[in-house]
Amino acid sequence: MSKRDYYEVLGVEKGASGQELKKAYRRVAMKHHPDRNPDNDKAEARFKEANEAYEVLSDSEKRAAYDQFGHDGVNPQGMGGGGAQGFGDIFGDIFGDIFGGGGGGSRSHVQRGADLSYTLDLNLEDAVKGSNVKIRIPTSISCKTCDGSGAKSGTTPEDCATCGGVGQVRMRQGPFSVQQTCPRCQGAGKTIKDPCHSCHGRGAVQENKTLSVKVPAGVDTGDRIRLSGEGEAGLHGGPAGDLFVQMNVKAHQIFERDGRDLYCEIPISFTDAALGGELEVPTLEGKVKLKIPSETQTGKLFRLRGKGVTPVRGGAKGDLLCRVAMETPIHLTKRQKELLHEFEEIQKSQGDRQSPKKTSWFDGVKKFVDALKT
Repeated sequence: MSKRDYYEVLGVEKGASGQELKKAYRRVAMKHHPDRNPDNDKAEARFKEANEAYEVLSDSEKRAAYDQFGHDGVNPQGMGGGGAQGFGDIFGDIFGDIFGGGGGGSRSHVQRGADLSYTLDLNLEDAVKGSNVKIRIPTSISCKTCDGSGAKSGTTPEDCATCGGVGQVRMRQGPFSVQQTCPRCQGAGKTIKDPCHSCHGRGAVQENKTLSVKVPAGVDTGDRIRLSGEGEAGLHGGPAGDLFVQMNVKAHQIFERDGRDLYCEIPISFTDAALGGELEVPTLEGKVKLKIPSETQTGKLFRLRGKGVTPVRGGAKGDLLCRVAMETPIHLTKRQKELLHEFEEIQKSQGDRQSPKKTSWFDGVKKFVDALKT
């Protein structure tokens, strides 16, 4: 059976660049990898075919010979019968960034520190206006005794005897070469014979530190501030991680926030709702006057423009929306009850025109009940 054209195998044009070849090979190899297609002889054959094609086309000399003479211009036997022998090196180069292993070379035992997360509770006023807040966090810092190396003063970490300082070991499984984290040094590539007495070989020690966090105006729950280099110290002298401060705006006794807008509920008396009036309304900037028109119904929203929040990412300032709630009076005197009864009698004499919502509701109830009877 004749071999397919190598460019066809990888699905690229003849003039494809090296980067295009690498991307194409990665796509085909991942699709037909034996681990993804167990007991699939056809997929395994496609995988070996792609490996062979890439090994030829990724080499400038072999590619030139192939372009001129085709399959006769290259020697398949030199590739271990379909490229299986060279698979380990190609796998490392192409998939190292995916599976965390390189194709060779040394690996430093230096490791970046972990990122930390801190939840900062804020009241609404500080979140809207911004503030400077001091926080105290437990973290690890680079050990001063050993300068972060983890080794006792006067000594240095040694290359791991198992992996030779690479941090990984290579194992053969049939025709394939698989890289695994070194079981002795856990991927560090180094071992410490005499650990530092202060950090016990970690290169970092636990400590509490106080930081000043500048909270910008307009932040809301879920927003994060990144403090570079304020996370955990790196191992063996590696760079520190970052600290992410997450905002949590506490519930307010008066206002509720929805993005750039604020909401509040204002209780009003029956007489203010019926006759109208003027109320003092609180805002985050002080009190303002709100005019209540006569015949205002409970639940009505009044908008005070520009009395909300300026978003932290910019944009127009929001509004304050005041929802009025008519409050029923309690602890009525005898005279008040008499006046209310008198008012009720007068209202009944006026018919339904003074209570349109009540009338329409009872009409709806009557129609509903009548429909159930039929």
